Amino acid sequence: MAKNIVFTPEAEDDSDQGYFWYESKKIGLGREFLTAVDACLQRISRNPRIYQTIYKDYRRAVVRRFPYSILYEETTTEVIVYAVFNSRQDPDKWRDRLQ
Repeated sequence: MAKNIVFTPEAEDDSDQGYFWYESKKIGLGREFLTAVDACLQRISRNPRIYQTIYKDYRRAVVRRFPYSILYEETTTEVIVYAVFNSRQDPDKWRDRLQ
C-alpha cells in the first residue's frame, strides 16, 4: 500500500524554486521538472525503503534527468519530504534541515 507524501514548507519552496528556474530557461522545462519529481515521489510512496539511508533515518532519492535529490523520512503512516535538493548546492544546506 502506498504511503501519503507530506512536504515540509521548505521542501515545497525547493520544488517551486526549481520549477521557476527551469521554466525561466525554457518554457515547459519547469513542467518537465515537476513531472520528474512527481515520478520519483510515486516510487518513494510505493516503496520508501528502496533508497539508501544517508543520515540517521533519512533517505535520498535521485530525480531522473535533473540534478535534484529528494530527502525524506518514512514514518509508520506517511513519508515526510524535507528537501527537494539541487545536488549542485552545498550539502550542509540540507543537513541543517535534518537536525
